[in-house]
Amino acid sequence: MAKIVECIPNFSEGRDIGRVDELVNVAKSVPGVTLLDHSSDADHNRSVLTLIGDPPGIAEAAFLLCKKASEIIDMTVHNGEHPRMGSVDVIPFVPIRDVCMDDCVEISKQVALRIWEELGVPSFLYEYSAASEERRNLADIRKGEFEGMPEKLLLDNWAPDFGERKIHPTAGITAIGARQPLIAYNINLDTPDIEIAKAIAKKIRESSGGHKYCKAIGIKLKDRNIAQVSMNLVNCEETPIYKVFEAVRSESRHLGVSILGSELIGLAHSKALIDCTEYYLKIENFDFDTQVLENHL
Repeated sequence: MAKIVECIPNFSEGRDIGRVDELVNVAKSVPGVTLLDHSSDADHNRSVLTLIGDPPGIAEAAFLLCKKASEIIDMTVHNGEHPRMGSVDVIPFVPIRDVCMDDCVEISKQVALRIWEELGVPSFLYEYSAASEERRNLADIRKGEFEGMPEKLLLDNWAPDFGERKIHPTAGITAIGARQPLIAYNINLDTPDIEIAKAIAKKIRESSGGHKYCKAIGIKLKDRNIAQVSMNLVNCEETPIYKVFEAVRSESRHLGVSILGSELIGLAHSKALIDCTEYYLKIENFDFDTQVLENHL
């Protein structure tokens, strides 16, 4: 069977559709690579592409996308609700079929080296690619964002894994790594008060003593004048979507607000969604392997 790697690069552009289309066209142009999904958010000012392909193709696509982003996205004039530190904020590689995590780690290092040598964009390695424990967590790496990164890179423990101790003047710096699949999941609240969203995020995220495998921040969606709890769920087997949804609903009620709706960013594994169906419909004796039609095709 063919080897398949997933890559989900996040770009610091979600408002200029022309620029997003340029990135999409690059992704579609690489042999051996398929663009599965792309989404943009103006408030976050961020776009996410989901690609799959063989290892050589996915490495080439990641490089070419970073090259295009460095040409068309100027971080000195960028603003948005989502934390970011570069024109390409993060490039994760995920093993899907007939590849292992070590293979994805090697791809991440090859791409990081090429991006530095040919584009002059430095990078940190994160998650399974990280050289030290303090660099596994993307939020720790990104802390300080684009504006604070020049000073951060001069600190003893924060030299880039690839590149010099200075950011690219307009493209910033990128996090590159290998990781397990995750689900980007947001819940919108019927309040414009960002402090409520921040309080809920703090309550439910693992780093503050909340749900394991849940990363969460509170942001403001200015176009809709509402607050949002924005999450990454890095292990939906241990912490499923419905568990964080119920946690946010409980905390929201406690704070006098309610949930307007929720959204997926990019793709999710079918089982993560089926688990929600099983939970809310209270289906008895449900068997995912035998009772889901697509599993027989």
